[in-house]
Amino acid sequence: MRRREFIAVLGGVAAWPLAARAQLPTVIGFLNAGSSDGYAPMAAAFRQGLKEAGYGEAQNVSIEYRWADGQYDRLPAMAADLVRRQVAVIFTNSPGVLATKATTTTIPIVFATAGDPVELGFVAALNRPGGNITGVTQLSVEVASKRLELMHELVPMATTIAVLLNPTYPSAETQLRDMQAAARTLRLQVHVLRASNEREIDDAFATLVQLRAGAFVISSDPFLNSRTKQLAALALRHAVPTIFQYREFAAAGGLMSYGGSIIDSYRQAGVYAGRILKGEKPADLPVQQSTKVELILNLKTAKALGLTVPITLLVRADEVIE
Repeated sequence: MRRREFIAVLGGVAAWPLAARAQLPTVIGFLNAGSSDGYAPMAAAFRQGLKEAGYGEAQNVSIEYRWADGQYDRLPAMAADLVRRQVAVIFTNSPGVLATKATTTTIPIVFATAGDPVELGFVAALNRPGGNITGVTQLSVEVASKRLELMHELVPMATTIAVLLNPTYPSAETQLRDMQAAARTLRLQVHVLRASNEREIDDAFATLVQLRAGAFVISSDPFLNSRTKQLAALALRHAVPTIFQYREFAAAGGLMSYGGSIIDSYRQAGVYAGRILKGEKPADLPVQQSTKVELILNLKTAKALGLTVPITLLVRADEVIE
């Protein structure tokens, strides 16, 4: 082989990996504080938002999923791993936002959160988030006290109400404070139960029976969101009227849900991720406030618990499951 031909062959071999690499899809990091099973509908909604923005998984983007399974201390290492992989954008939920924000100031971050992103320290302002981060917030933490009021309306004879929260969640104390204020107004006694793993959820329900609480309010939290079916089954087994934040709880057999649509917020976050991939900057994208708040009632569960749902609640329900 002549020297000139040999050099040409070497040049082609060297150029081939670069050309192949250019054809690889853009990589998105998906960091979630919950579990893959519990958040499967939300992940699907995120992909739907990406599709609306012109991006399809296994087409022109690939997604690197990281699930903390409710173990929030794993989030910083997972965020660092995605940064090392130099993904194009990172999507995360609370409490993964601060862990991701502390890891990179250059890779765009899109979040979905149930709390106030300004109060939580995610962004400087809703209209001008600044830096490399923006996202979507639901009205779920803000309506925590409303869930207690709705439960009182459904079960007015219950003077003792238990509240379940995850003490490791950043917005847990905010929700508790708001619910305790509402309880004082309604002259209700509140018992606080805490759970940050599956065993503690079982323990909480056992304590609930001992307290003889007339109703149960579950606070907003990614770990608890991942255990929607477990919570609904336990509430029905222990025959305690229970309200949670998302429709998925009532659909799984829970009595009632009230809160912002987590599905809608993940879809909107997917749209934002797509817009950023097209070149828009997070600092120029105001935080979206999901104003869709849903009241869902499961009449089959109400009947099983021997409850008659007041007409005042029925007419206000966005959906009634029969």
